Order: sequence, then C-alpha cells, then structure tokens
Amino acid sequence: MSPGRIRSPRVSIVLPARNASATLDSCLRSVRRQVLGEWECILVDNGSTDGTRRAAERFAARDGRFRVVPFPEGNLVAALNEGVRHCRAPLIARMDADDLMHRDRLAAQAQTLERESSLAAVGCHVRLFPRAALARGLCDYEAWLNSLRSCGDVARDAFVECPVAHPSLMMRREMAALGYADHGWPEDYDLLLRALGARMRIGVVPRRLLSWRDGPRRLSRTDPRYALDRFVACKAHYLAAGFLGGADRYILCGYGSTGSALCRALARLDRHPAWIVEVHPARLGKRIHGAPVIPASALPGIEPLPMLVSVAREGPRSEVRRTLAALGFVEGKDYVCAA
Repeated sequence: MSPGRIRSPRVSIVLPARNASATLDSCLRSVRRQVLGEWECILVDNGSTDGTRRAAERFAARDGRFRVVPFPEGNLVAALNEGVRHCRAPLIARMDADDLMHRDRLAAQAQTLERESSLAAVGCHVRLFPRAALARGLCDYEAWLNSLRSCGDVARDAFVECPVAHPSLMMRREMAALGYADHGWPEDYDLLLRALGARMRIGVVPRRLLSWRDGPRRLSRTDPRYALDRFVACKAHYLAAGFLGGADRYILCGYGSTGSALCRALARLDRHPAWIVEVHPARLGKRIHGAPVIPASALPGIEPLPMLVSVAREGPRSEVRRTLAALGFVEGKDYVCAA
C-alpha cells in the first residue's frame, strides 16, 4: 500500500527543480527511504521544459507525501519562497534535485532541533561527488565545511565561506519566515547571514548526511550571482551592517587577493581601512588606500578599531588567530575573520 499524505508532518522538504529529469529520480528515492517517515516533500517545478514534472508526478502518484507545485517563473528565489509558503511542518529542510540524502538525515537533524530549542537551524557534513573530477578548491571547501561541528564554529567562520551547504539545511519556521531575497548574490548565504545577524543560532550535525553533486550545470558555475565577487559583496554588506556597525574605519589584517577584494567592496559602502596589518616586509612602512601598513606587533599601540582578518588559507589564518590571541585580542569582539 502506497503511503498517503501525512496529516501533521514533522518535516517539510522544499525541493525546487528546473530541468532536473536526469537526476530527480535518484534524489526522490533518497527522500523516500528516510528513516523518519513523517515528512512531506514540496517539489516546486520551476519552469522546467524537460521531463521533470512528469517524473515528480509519478512519485506523487505512488506516495502522497510528495506534492508537486507547478511554478512557471524559472526564478530560484521566488520558487524557494513559493515552496516555503506550502510547508505545513514546524521544521523545513532544503534539498536540491541533483543531490542525495543519507537515510538518517531527516531523523538526525529533526532530533537535534527538537532536543536543542535554542537552535534556529542545523546543517550537516557533506560528501561531494563524483569524486574523480573534483577540483582541489572544492575538496578544500568540503574539508573545511566538515571541520565545523557546532554553532560556535558556524558563527565564528560565517564570513570565511558559507559555513552550511544550503541543501543540507534544516530550519525552524521562524528562520524560514525571514524569506529568501534576491540582492544579486547567493540567496542561501544571504539568508544565513541575515539569520546570524538576527542572533539566531545555527548548528551542525557532524555526520556526512548529504551527498552534494558537483557538475557543469550547477548554478555556482553558471549564474553570475554566484561569482566570487558577489560572495565578497554579500560579506561586505553584512559586515558593514553588523560587525563594523556605525564605524566607517577599520583595521584590515592581510592584503592579499582576498583582503584587497574585501577592501574594495567595503570602500563602495564607505568603509575604509585606517591601518593595514601585513607580514610582507616589502609592504611595511608604506601606504595602501591611504592606510599605513604595520606589523601585527604594532597593534597594541594604535587606536582600537574593529578588525577584519582577511586571509584565505586555513593555515595562515590559524597563525593570525594565534598571534592576535597572544596580543590579547578576542575573536568576535575585537576582530572577525572574513576571507
């Protein structure tokens, strides 16, 4: 007997799909085999022109927990908000049509949120696939994501990279009520930074519960909203609105490619470096953007201002953290890492 529609689901899954017929069957099978059975899956057919809707409707005909929502717009942000509008459960999980859930994913994340009432959302660890073609940068990102294990880790590193893979997110309705917004940068990172800015706590279930597909059709490769400069613009916007607050001057630690990009993005928001901290001996004593370049050892003797550590690689970033701790600076209070 086929499962019918759940009267009171514990979890609603929002799954937008656009021309995803090649991967949708395997994705939906991974949803259907979940250990937690009290779910509904809101599959938003986002203007598909292939067999996506037919494949979705076949699953819905066999299992009433799947609901297909036709949505002709083809706009991902609007499709996500439409999917959330149809959700009935107190917990809302994201999923993408080319990824796979571990059978324990919904149960593990729902149990964590039901046990820890202070959390607004949780992500989980991921495994990127197919492995053979993964670039080194993606492997490094996967390793970094899977090193985060707590809400403290997420909050600390929120401006380094997006600390939760969006298709691994499960959130309470209160966070989903913030809505997805299109500001010309990644809508998932934007939602996460807004939630953290509203003092919502986002945790991690430290298990690999999502197989996250990489490929040439990923939006991160094809949509200009996911280009590197748009991530930097997103970080700069929320740093200016949050950590930097009303300050129009700050201290920048690191002026490599990441630091210079962040500096330019902040300048467009009228935030300018008062000092630049560097280890490169050729830069010491000079000025960049009008700011004197100094070594870290000079920090205790200058005006206390919000400090941004913009160092891309984990090893050098950890070294800067150790140096600042030895000088008495506290992460989250005196400085934020923003790679």
